[in-house]
Amino acid sequence: MAVERDRPWTGANFLVDLGDGASEGPRRGFTRVELPMGEIEYIAYRQGNDRIREKRVAPRVDNAPVILERPFGGALDLYQWWNDARNGAQVRRTVRIQLLSEDMADVVLTVRLLSAMPLRYGLSGLDAGDEQLAIETLALAYERFEME
Repeated sequence: MAVERDRPWTGANFLVDLGDGASEGPRRGFTRVELPMGEIEYIAYRQGNDRIREKRVAPRVDNAPVILERPFGGALDLYQWWNDARNGAQVRRTVRIQLLSEDMADVVLTVRLLSAMPLRYGLSGLDAGDEQLAIETLALAYERFEME
């Protein structure tokens, strides 16, 4: 359940569980997460057999992808999940992202992505003249997100 306080929480401490129950260790050492952004579009319509002329309004929800980034350490679990999706396997998972307090002792917010599946996968460019880390990126589509 979300923890409310007088000052805002920092976004530096978080855990990511990709649906396998693991949120610790180098495979879960994400450096950046773009949390879900949902948008509701209202669509006006009128059925041909309506006796009234006023249009009805129906909501349509659009969820922007969640982006996960981590330094590439040789693990191919993100690629494998994306590759399974590319090959037509059933890959839907419930992904859980937890925001932690500054001392990392308490979960202050949990975001759940229901029926999450890989959308895009990639590695950062390579440059022999630069000593930047290779970054692995996974974008997730999902049916719905919940916060608690």
